[in-house]
Amino acid sequence: MGIKTKFKQFFELDDEPIEFEDDVQTPYAEDDELENSRVNRNQNKQKNSNQSNQNVVSLQSIHKNSRVVLVEPRVYAEAQDIADHIKNRKSVVMNLQQIPHDQAKRIVDFLSGTVYALGGDIQKLGPDTFMCTPDNVEISGNITDEIFED
Repeated sequence: MGIKTKFKQFFELDDEPIEFEDDVQTPYAEDDELENSRVNRNQNKQKNSNQSNQNVVSLQSIHKNSRVVLVEPRVYAEAQDIADHIKNRKSVVMNLQQIPHDQAKRIVDFLSGTVYALGGDIQKLGPDTFMCTPDNVEISGNITDEIFED
């Protein structure tokens, strides 16, 4: 009603009653309805795409080749390089026969802490042979020490 009084005052038509029809549509009303329906569809698409993005898994992570790195350290300083392989999600098989026993123990201790921090696993495969795996690789089965007693 406020707009009616403004029109009356502007045109000075206080003597004649003015009636407005609310059902009259201008040619632009259809455009507004179309625009509103487009906006609603875009919002629905965004909602659906946000929901579907939560279920999307990268194919590269599924089909990524696993690597096993074979190492034979000769000094304790190589332990950090071995840990870097594990951090890069590669399995490592170590042969510690070429290194003195006390340094081999230090390497195993260092890598045990690294593997534990990354949620991986370390397992003895044989005398002076160990396998370290990151969290995306699971080791199953055991090799008994009876085989290695020979």
